[in-house]
Amino acid sequence: MSTSRMMKLTRLFSRNQLFEQIVCKKDGYVGHPLGSHPFSTRAGIPNITQNFTHTVTKNAGGRAFVSYHVYKGKAAVSIEPCMPTFTKVESGNLIIDRRGSIMLTFAPAMGERKYDWTRKQLFALSATEVGSLISMGPKDSCEFFHDPGMLSSTAGQVRKNLAIKAHTDGNGYMISLNVVNKPQNTNDFLSLPFTTGEFSVLKTACSFALPSLLGWDRVFNPNIGMGNGFQSKRIDREALSLEWER
Repeated sequence: MSTSRMMKLTRLFSRNQLFEQIVCKKDGYVGHPLGSHPFSTRAGIPNITQNFTHTVTKNAGGRAFVSYHVYKGKAAVSIEPCMPTFTKVESGNLIIDRRGSIMLTFAPAMGERKYDWTRKQLFALSATEVGSLISMGPKDSCEFFHDPGMLSSTAGQVRKNLAIKAHTDGNGYMISLNVVNKPQNTNDFLSLPFTTGEFSVLKTACSFALPSLLGWDRVFNPNIGMGNGFQSKRIDREALSLEWER
């Protein structure tokens, strides 16, 4: 074998060792002979796809917690799907108990790239409201009004107004939330601009989640368990109930 070919093989071997040390360090494979760990290919380079698949399979039985965040100078918003809840009847069938929604959680800025989530404000979009959002064009606007105490003795004490308005140039939207709380004597206003790309992500995610909010995914996939689905751990359950049962 020629000297130049030997040098090329030596450099390739060194690069493979370095690659293994960087990628597999957290798995405890540093220092092992090249190709000795269970996720190595015959060439001695870790099979990243196989390793990733193994990780996903390991946690496949758990619940998924997902969200989409948009951070801007004056406020941030977290967008999360809240799945419907079901009640099992004596026959073993499931009956929808509470419909799902898309929860918007707004937080004001408290400095550069810092947000005060202790002062968060919630707004839950129903399936119909999600449909209105999905159908918006580049020059459309819409508003939603919520009264968490509707049909109760606390009606009118808290009023929420979510406005989505397209920019005049057709390049993005402004999303604003106004919450008036009479018992606490507060009037919070939070707004942040969405680029066209950010709003497209929001619309696409909502469109994908809509059948699940209605519980239709259980009809077409009856093997889904009652405890599975997408749900946030951070949403205040009491506030969520108020939003849902407005």
